[in-house]
Amino acid sequence: MNRILLIEDNADILQAMQLALSKWQYQSFVIQDWQQVEIECQQINPDLIVMDITLPMFDGFYWTKQIRTFSQVPIIFVSAAQMDPNAVRAIASGADDYLVKPFSMDVFISKIQAILRRTQQSLQEELTFQNYHLNMLTNELRYRQTIIKLSPTEGLILKLFFLQPNQTLSKEDLRQKIWQSGEFIDDAVLNVNISRLRQKIAPVHLKEHLITERGRGYRLETQ
Repeated sequence: MNRILLIEDNADILQAMQLALSKWQYQSFVIQDWQQVEIECQQINPDLIVMDITLPMFDGFYWTKQIRTFSQVPIIFVSAAQMDPNAVRAIASGADDYLVKPFSMDVFISKIQAILRRTQQSLQEELTFQNYHLNMLTNELRYRQTIIKLSPTEGLILKLFFLQPNQTLSKEDLRQKIWQSGEFIDDAVLNVNISRLRQKIAPVHLKEHLITERGRGYRLETQ
């Protein structure tokens, strides 16, 4: 049974989420001490986190950055704010997806199912591009003696490029494959993810292979 941590302080929304998760056989957890969010997350060790932006003590951006220091667990941001610029900031801070309040519980569950499906299933355990090896189960990129830990979304993006080297992947195609229910996802969110991925793969010189084709998309090029 998948473990879902709900970092949300609105009692009504929290109750609706817990009810929906229970119906779909997910085990839900809530924060007990708003000063100990990071510690409780480590203790619960969830498979996915649902993170509100406006929280007691510190906001969701702060806690996401803290969680990213020890875990790459998928995080869905939830906020009453509109898509831009909060979604871009959320993705930049380490989130994997974004939901705008109010939303239906069907959409909520669909988001969770899509993220868990793409982070827990893989056709192959490892993909190879030249001398780079991507472990799809751990989202780790290995080059010689160096290992780079990627988030689930970054791992999926790199997987798409590894599967189709030297082929241009359009932004629309990438959005559809990464965020299957991407009604709130635009190019800005994709660009942030690509930028974050490039920063992580720069130390092993893979960044130079990831080419931007202006107006078309991106291509992983052999050199």
